[in-house]
Amino acid sequence: MLTDLQKEIIDLKNEKNAIILAHNYQPGGIQEIADFIGDSLELCIKASEIEDKDLVVFCGVDFMAETAYILNPDKKIVIPDTEAECPMAHMLSSKQLEEAKQKHPDAAVVLYVNSLADAKAKADILCTSANALKVVESLDQDKILFGPDNNLANFVANQTDKEIIPVPEGGHCYVHKMFHKGDIAFVKENYPNAEIIVHPECNMEVQSLADYVLSTGGMISRVKESDNNEFIIGTEIDLITRLSREFPNKKFYPLLDEAICKTMKLHSLEKVKNSLINEEFEVSVPEDIAKKSLKAVQKMINVSK
Repeated sequence: MLTDLQKEIIDLKNEKNAIILAHNYQPGGIQEIADFIGDSLELCIKASEIEDKDLVVFCGVDFMAETAYILNPDKKIVIPDTEAECPMAHMLSSKQLEEAKQKHPDAAVVLYVNSLADAKAKADILCTSANALKVVESLDQDKILFGPDNNLANFVANQTDKEIIPVPEGGHCYVHKMFHKGDIAFVKENYPNAEIIVHPECNMEVQSLADYVLSTGGMISRVKESDNNEFIIGTEIDLITRLSREFPNKKFYPLLDEAICKTMKLHSLEKVKNSLINEEFEVSVPEDIAKKSLKAVQKMINVSK
């Protein structure tokens, strides 16, 4: 049952002709009032399809709201808390990428969507954890600059004959870096019949012990398709919030209770309400960067269809 505050938000959303987009890592209260919940790829595709809304409230981190703006420069995009930044995205600057391109002039540039707009503007194409291999295989070049997540780069490298060059060295998601092989051994001992599903941003030693390595969207699909009723989930804790709501007859165990993205949790229902009332805080990207970035974003969407 919705709270009074959630009902207020829904009324405001309708009054403002707004749409609320939320990432899978948002807390349950925000998931419940969102018009659409998804992973990075799903949110990109949804953002590209927005036509009849005047206001987009993006409950995610900075690069996601930037991407929504790149796809909808004629709409007002707001984020409830401006401090909601992705540390990984900030690990790769446009200067670092330009230096890597000069060092490897024959390489194509594939950037994880978890990157900032000024870096996206220098990419040939973007990818997400759901389509990274497909994107890499779609390119003619045999050498690929891939950033900013090194574990996703290694995940792709293990499945392709192309040379994958991570940029920068050491790029990572601090949440997925929390998982270690000992965590899998511990949880597997307690739940021996559970499928183990982890995210490709996890360390390779963790990936190697999992039954499946999937994006958050892929995890949801796997749970839906599987005959198994128990799952160990190796990603940010609030994906289990969504899974438990959508599959109440199945059991989910976190690989690690402490796997929390602090910046994703900066958004709250009160801040979402403020975003709707005051139409803040507005997100935009300089026109030249937005136009260059749009090409890479659109190529990714086209490959994904």
